[in-house]
Amino acid sequence: MSAVYTATATSTGEGRRGGQVTSSDGVLDLTLAVPTEMGGAGGGTNPEQLFAAGWAACFHSALKAVAAAEKTTIQDSAVVADIGIVPTETGGFTLTSTLHVEMGGVDQETAEALVAKAHQMCPYSNVTRGNIDVVLETTVA
Repeated sequence: MSAVYTATATSTGEGRRGGQVTSSDGVLDLTLAVPTEMGGAGGGTNPEQLFAAGWAACFHSALKAVAAAEKTTIQDSAVVADIGIVPTETGGFTLTSTLHVEMGGVDQETAEALVAKAHQMCPYSNVTRGNIDVVLETTVA
C-alpha cells in the first residue's frame, strides 16, 4: 500500500547537540539543544518534544474523528503528551509515554471509550504499540 502523505525532515550539524532540523517544505526550521535536565544548555527543541507534539496532535485528530464517526459531541478537548527518555540496561535509551486526554460534554465512560478507539486509530499509537509503555489518562472536565 502506498503512503497517502510522506513527511520529510533532515537533521544537520550536531544532531540534538546544537544541530538543525528542517522539513523539506521549509515550514519547520528548528535549532536543537540538549535539555538542561539532561545536562545540556537548553535553549532549543529536542527530539522528545517534537515526538510529543506530533503524537499529541495526531491523537487529538484521531479523537475528533472517532467522536464524529460516533456522532458524539465533545467539547474543550485537549491532548497532552508526556514523553520521557530513560536509559536501558544495554547503554541505550528508550521512551516512556503518558497521554493525558481531556474533554467535556460526555461522561467518563464515554470519554474512555472514545480514547480507547482513538488509540487504535492514531498512527503514533499504532507504531509505538508493544514497543514502549503507554499510559492513557482520560479526564472529563
